[in-house]
Amino acid sequence: MDHNEVIERALIHIEGHLQQSLTVESVAHTFNMSKYYFHRLFSAVMSCSLNQYILSRRLNASLTFIQNKNRSLTDIAYQLNFGTQASFTRAFKRQYGVAPSSLKTGITTISPVPIPTVVKRPIKNINGDIVTDFTLTEFKENRISGIAFEVNLAHDDYKEKIRAHSEMLLSHIDETINGPCYVIYSNCQPDSTRFKVLFGIPSSIEIDKPYFFTVDVPQIFCARFNYCGEILDIGDVMKSDYARFLKISRQETAETDIELIQAFDDVHHQDSTYHIYAPIKKLPTDSNL
Repeated sequence: MDHNEVIERALIHIEGHLQQSLTVESVAHTFNMSKYYFHRLFSAVMSCSLNQYILSRRLNASLTFIQNKNRSLTDIAYQLNFGTQASFTRAFKRQYGVAPSSLKTGITTISPVPIPTVVKRPIKNINGDIVTDFTLTEFKENRISGIAFEVNLAHDDYKEKIRAHSEMLLSHIDETINGPCYVIYSNCQPDSTRFKVLFGIPSSIEIDKPYFFTVDVPQIFCARFNYCGEILDIGDVMKSDYARFLKISRQETAETDIELIQAFDDVHHQDSTYHIYAPIKKLPTDSNL
């Protein structure tokens, strides 16, 4: 099995054993791996620790149990290995922002979510730590024409907003236009989750409508990450893959308004392999790249 298949099977195993004691050691043993390697692998692929993931899935499972009005919160907490109702309630409020009792009374409704899809991340081992595979390269100077808008990565609707604007652009261009397209994230303020976004193609197209722009993107030295899976989990990339890359490689972010560039090979097929370019400072040792 490759590392993606291991994690996919691990997620299914965890889902079927949420009412039992689960540890890094017990899950790793199921796949004949050392707990240390499995823990690093799981964190690299899922962008969270195994314990954090198990906690979130137990809370997700509790949503179905709470709908059964005959079951007390104490029973649910005990069945899902929270130990006490108080610890269950604290964890529930941290994840969902409301107390589980509000679901009991019908004041609030929260629907369970399915097992997450594993994003296919090629990985490599650097100094004993597992990180997403990357290369250091130049993002070539390019003129990008497209539609500009703003997203807040802290809000769940940002993916739908990007898709809606991409469809809006596609509706205004000739169907014969093929080739790559880009989602450019820029101008994020410190401690903010709001980004200006441009969805565009490398062509000089003119669309006489508000929010359509043509910009010249300069050549930028970047770390390029390769992905295949959910195309718009940019928040997870920035919190995990990019942050881990900076820590381990000892690179620094470049001083530019552009935060990330997401590149797709085909403007009409944004559901396959793609690249993310993250601007970084060029070190003296990188001068030959």
